[in-house]
Amino acid sequence: MSISKFLDYIYLEKKSSLHTKIAYNTNLLSFEDFVKTNFSIDSIENISYNEIRSWIVFLIESGNSNRTVNRKISVLRSYYKFLLKTETIKSSPLQNHKVLKTAKNINLPFSEDEIKSVFKGNFFPDNYNGILEKTMIAMFYFTGIRRIELINLKDHDVMINEGVLKVLGKRNKERLIPILDELINIIKIYIKIKNKEIIRINSSTFFVNKKGKMLTESFVYKTVNRYFSIVSSKTKKSPHMLRHSFATHLLDQGADLNSIKDLLGHSSLASTQFYTHTSMSKIKDIYFKTHPREKN
Repeated sequence: MSISKFLDYIYLEKKSSLHTKIAYNTNLLSFEDFVKTNFSIDSIENISYNEIRSWIVFLIESGNSNRTVNRKISVLRSYYKFLLKTETIKSSPLQNHKVLKTAKNINLPFSEDEIKSVFKGNFFPDNYNGILEKTMIAMFYFTGIRRIELINLKDHDVMINEGVLKVLGKRNKERLIPILDELINIIKIYIKIKNKEIIRINSSTFFVNKKGKMLTESFVYKTVNRYFSIVSSKTKKSPHMLRHSFATHLLDQGADLNSIKDLLGHSSLASTQFYTHTSMSKIKDIYFKTHPREKN
């Protein structure tokens, strides 16, 4: 019962995505099954770290990477924090757990040339789906919004007359993102064909499929992956990589981290500083060109 309450909590109160809810459920049920099978324990609410340590060993011996194990343990940590919050338990069995060491894995963003190739390559069909997909990809790159934020956009959030996009992010935090004329023109074309071809009933969702229904996370991911597979050989070709590219390219052009932080909707600067890793060569170039001592 506690697992279902926890899943409702992260989905309804914390506003996590359906994908996250499903992943958390799979992870927790897998752990529960392991504990019940190996320790004859009926509930994972009141266990010790010994059972968790055994699961960690089992996961590693099964071929899972340290990064994957850390992600699974992170789900458990969130679950036990919830049990603490609801006073179901008095202490977390993970309170002294230390994360496993992992090698840094930096995913390179799309280059500016790769972005340009997608928009100039005549890849988008001249029909509703093609215009929808082009507008989605442009929205990701021009604004840096998250996949779930794009899916949840409402008609009134896209304020083209004011040149602003209103986004509801994590923890219901609202932010405004300016939109460039190039994106506004793409949006106008999408709105025109949507109003002409899509019959919707009581729906204010901005991005919809041909049946007028809200887009799925899978559809959005597959769309981005399909188009960028044409122009890029990078391993990661996802909506998040477009968000990554948005931030990196702004940083490359001299934007300050605080401004990028606000545009991305990060709660702390620490999250934004991740993007400095892939822009270090550009940062060095700016540094050597602008530092007053370098000019002596």
